Amino acid sequence: MQDIPTSHVSRPTTKYKEGLEMYKIAVLPGDGIGPEISAQAVRVLEAVARRFNRDFYFTSGLVGGAAYDETGSPLPEKTLALCRDSDAILFGAVGGPRWDHLPVNLRPEVGGILALRKELGLYANLRPVRVFPALAGASTLKPEVVSGVDLVIVRELTGGLYFGKKYREPLPDGGTRVVDTLEYTTSEIERIARVAFNLARQRRGKLTSVDKANVLESSRYWREVVTGVSRDYPDVSLEHMYVDNCAMQLVKNPKQFDVMVMENMFGDILSDQSSVLSGSLGMLASASLGGNTGLYEPIHGSAPDITGTRQANPIASILSGAMLLRFSLQLSEEADCIEKAVAETLNQGYRTADIAQPGMPLVNTTQMADQIIAQIEMRSAHFHIS
Repeated sequence: MQDIPTSHVSRPTTKYKEGLEMYKIAVLPGDGIGPEISAQAVRVLEAVARRFNRDFYFTSGLVGGAAYDETGSPLPEKTLALCRDSDAILFGAVGGPRWDHLPVNLRPEVGGILALRKELGLYANLRPVRVFPALAGASTLKPEVVSGVDLVIVRELTGGLYFGKKYREPLPDGGTRVVDTLEYTTSEIERIARVAFNLARQRRGKLTSVDKANVLESSRYWREVVTGVSRDYPDVSLEHMYVDNCAMQLVKNPKQFDVMVMENMFGDILSDQSSVLSGSLGMLASASLGGNTGLYEPIHGSAPDITGTRQANPIASILSGAMLLRFSLQLSEEADCIEKAVAETLNQGYRTADIAQPGMPLVNTTQMADQIIAQIEMRSAHFHIS
């Protein structure tokens, strides 16, 4: 995947140690399987550092339920300060049933990751969906439908229903009225649209804007603003698509898409749906950009049902590490190395439980990372993705 314009990319505030640039990476493992998969992503980044003579300095911080348990806050000030002082953030996952009883503002998902995105100004979420050739048969869809899929969902991340006013009020009949407010401003729509247009310009030149303009006023205005921005990108083909039709098209003909842009909730839902194309949520990475420090995380949740079983697929976290190298540290060759190592490991048949296929060797979380690291350490290897 090509770089997005540098105006949307974090710039490293590098330190120097023994003649090497030292990149400061904050690691926020979080809850559930977050610590398990983050540890493997760090191991892979350390292997890259050895191979390319880089110096990555990792500092861990508390976030989510783990942070609440220790400090009473899902996003402690110490963690926020760490993130602001780092070149990039590697994030695990937050949440779980044990914290569902908390007030909304203290829940790991709202007071943790959503608050972190807002505090850091991370308004642009890039979620690449690529079907590795070796996993074309892992999807529940037919191989001929998913083979060759390579798209990016650009999700607006700091507006919409997730950040609008929320309240409940009692009704005279004893019932309750519940309100969630969906709000967007012109500038919020314009800036996410430009990220998407710039990305499409560097890929295959097609942008699909997803909305519900036949029903929602917010979507009608979204469509107007995106259409206006398109005049600055005559080389990019723009189409508008209703979100319900888009959901159908993603499983019917996903190869028609190149770059897709949408508001916050639509992006959350459709990117999770797109995991069926790749075979598993455990394959999908993401980058959250827009502020001074980029945040990189797998799109899967904390998966409390498999926590501690060593079944979790670390690839989404590892690929998030590759995006961290590409977008925040400007280390494209190193990012390519990780992506090719993942592809070669899959080509050799190694599978975690979520992407298991008959006759393929089943490995646990650590063993999958071991195989990827082995590929990275083969300095003279010529990687081939087929």
